[in-house]
Amino acid sequence: MRKNGDVMFYQLGKNAQQIEINQIDPNAITAGYVSAAELERISNGFGFSHTTVEACRAVSRNFRSGVEVFDDYTFTELKVIDPLDFKAEEDCVALIIKKNLIIVVDVTDRDGSTKKKFLTAINKRHVKGVTLEKVIYTFLDLLTAGNNKYIEDTGIQITELEEDVLKGNTEEDFNLDLLHLKRELLTMHNYYEQLLDITEAIEENENDIFEDDDLRYISNMHNKLQRLKEDVDSLSSLVAHLQDAYSASLDLSLNHTMKRFTVITSIFFPLTLIVGWYGMNFESMPEFHWKYGYLFVILLSILVVTVLAIIGKKKKWF
Repeated sequence: MRKNGDVMFYQLGKNAQQIEINQIDPNAITAGYVSAAELERISNGFGFSHTTVEACRAVSRNFRSGVEVFDDYTFTELKVIDPLDFKAEEDCVALIIKKNLIIVVDVTDRDGSTKKKFLTAINKRHVKGVTLEKVIYTFLDLLTAGNNKYIEDTGIQITELEEDVLKGNTEEDFNLDLLHLKRELLTMHNYYEQLLDITEAIEENENDIFEDDDLRYISNMHNKLQRLKEDVDSLSSLVAHLQDAYSASLDLSLNHTMKRFTVITSIFFPLTLIVGWYGMNFESMPEFHWKYGYLFVILLSILVVTVLAIIGKKKKWF
């Protein structure tokens, strides 16, 4: 066994026992964790296609990279995310599943978190004995660990944002916060779609790798992933409605502002008429030579504004 940890194989029974590659028993459940570089070295012994090895050399750019079904094995590459830390870069691993064998290929596992989940999955004790389907179920379940907490926390966050909209306590970058939230939920949607593709391909069992009786574990995982995806889609709909509500609140606020300007303009518009009237400078105007004419215009303006303000208050213009 290489001591750099690039190749690890375990025979699974009551306990996970580490073995050499040449000790693999095709009739025993075996799990392996290898680097992409080591996969190329051992691929011929397992009969893996050259395209499979090539696919593991680069990180998949998309979540849904597809599932390839060969005569004696199934291959897929998947991106692994931590919903509680979206700032961290995604890990990327490949799964190669043969009869009684699962190999996880480390394409890029930066912090070793996916490797830890793999080791946890193979060391879990099963009541009625270990099967390949149970190992896959446990590994996929660990890949979605903490997702329920993320969904619950996001639901609470959306509710708090909705309350801010109703109370008018939104910040200037509110729309940007919603955009980030939509992006996170879209990432989670794609993540679950990717895992659903894998479980669907396993359930179809085109190459007869799995025992039909044990496929119920994969079916249970498929149903769990489907519920998680539906929860995320529901949150996405709430964010979309919240964005509409925020836009409506902005429009309503603008309408109130325009209404105030309209009322103010209506109250002070008669002053424009008075100014225009007395600005004509006709010599025959009696107020022109009256010593109280200036005071009269001032009092008239105040009176007009006051009367209109009282009328507006009674009619609830403001």
